[in-house]
Formats: sequence, C-alpha cells, structure tokens
Amino acid sequence: MNNQQQKWFYLIVLSLVWGSSFILIKKALLGVTPIQLGALRMIFTAIILLSVAFPSIKKIKKKHWKHIFYTALVGTFIPGFLFAYAITSIDSSVVSILNCFTPFNTLVLGAVFFGFAFKKQQLYGILIGLLGTLILVLKGVDLNPDQNYWFTPFVLLGSIGYAINANMIKKHLYNLDALAITTGNFLVLLLPAIIVLYFTGFFTDFVYDEVGIQSLGYLAILSIVGTSIAKTIYNKLVQISSPIFSTSVTYLIPIVAIFWGILDGEQLSFIQLFGGVIILFGVYMVNKKK
Repeated sequence: MNNQQQKWFYLIVLSLVWGSSFILIKKALLGVTPIQLGALRMIFTAIILLSVAFPSIKKIKKKHWKHIFYTALVGTFIPGFLFAYAITSIDSSVVSILNCFTPFNTLVLGAVFFGFAFKKQQLYGILIGLLGTLILVLKGVDLNPDQNYWFTPFVLLGSIGYAINANMIKKHLYNLDALAITTGNFLVLLLPAIIVLYFTGFFTDFVYDEVGIQSLGYLAILSIVGTSIAKTIYNKLVQISSPIFSTSVTYLIPIVAIFWGILDGEQLSFIQLFGGVIILFGVYMVNKKK
C-alpha cells in the first residue's frame, strides 16, 4: 500500500480499536479505581512492549529523549487518568463524542506553538464544534441528571494532551521509528506508574474475586490492543500524514463507542446525536479543502 492507502487503513483500524476502548474502560472500572486503571494500563503496556520490542530503543538518540518524555507525559500519562475519571461519572459514548475536540485543539495549538497554518474556515469549524458540544452536554444533564457533567473538563484537558502529543511527534519525532517512540514512551512511564499504583493500595486491597479478575482481563485487552498496538499505529499515522488528519480518528471513534454503549444499556437522545452531527460538521469544516 502507498502512503495514501496506508493512512486511511490506519485511521479505520484505530477508530475500531479506540472506539471499543471506552466500553473496556467502563467494564474495567467495576473492579479497580480510576487511578489504578490508569496505572495498571501503563504497566501492562510497558511490560508487553519491553518484552517484544526492547531492541527498538536503540534507535532513539540522545536528542530524542526529551520529546519522548514530553509525549509520554501529555499523550499517555495525564490523559490516561483524566479519561478514566470522566467515565466514572459520564457515559462512555458521551465521553467519546467530547473527545472530538482533539482535532480542534490540535489545529489551534499547532498554529500557535508549532508553526502550522491557520485558515479562517478552520476557525469557523471550531466554533461550530463548540456549539455541538454545548448541545451535547446540556442535553446530557437533562437526560441523565444523576451524571456529573462537571467531569467534562477532564475530557477536554485530556484532548489537549493528545493534541500536543500529535504536534510534537510530527515536528520533533517525525524521523524516528514509530515502535521506538511507543516503547520509549512506556519505558519512561513504567516506574512512575508503579509508584502511583503502590500509593493507591492496590497491592494490599485489591480483591481477586470474579469482578476483579474480569477487570484485569479487560485491562489486559485494553493494554495489548488499545494501547501498545494502537499507539504504534497512531505514531506511524502521524508520521505519514498530518497531526490534523491523525487526530481525525476521534471523529469516527464515537460511532463505534455509541454502538457499544447502546448494547450496554446506555441512553442517548436524538438531540445528543444532533449535537454530535454538529460536531462532525465542524470537523468537516476544519479539514475541508477549498
């Protein structure tokens, strides 16, 4: 496949994998806390990658390590905890739609801090997307009054982290092997994740009953497919396309996440779907070529 075919193939694969990640996070949270989930996901992924891809570390040069650390922090460590906390209070399908802000943040931060061009049409797209998100959240408050929509900023902050990560990979790590970037990220995160997990009391308080074991099973799937493999594909996608195109995967993720959410009994109204359509139209405006 040429680069054009590869980038669309990677985009579709990532939408299927990450669209399913939200329901896996929801199920895993039945047996662990949000902080434990974030830490365990990083530890499992680090063990997997270092077991099969440790030689790729040799490709990372001294000049790369600073940006490997930054991308690990803003692209995995911080969002990992923020999204886990958000899903404890907001339906996973709604969280996935809110994650559509990632391309908007990528565009703005890319223009302001990374030197990418900024078009008036793209600004209009951002404003339309903001309107759609406002509709989504306000209707969600009405439909599910028991959910705490004050956790919405957690998702938006996580999406900012993803946006910085995409721009940084494209600008500073574009010539580094994608697997090396992913493995380097989780090598950096392994010790901090173990320390965080220790202070949660997991090693003394975790209950190895049916629910606990199932939670670890969901976490294993999430770590192997949704993180180690998907992160490597995503890093490659950023390198062969653009930060905006790569983060466009968040437009497709809600379709998959909503499908899983409905199967799991989550409620979603027509107005919320309409808000999602407005967001997607805003996304279209951001990416539309004149």
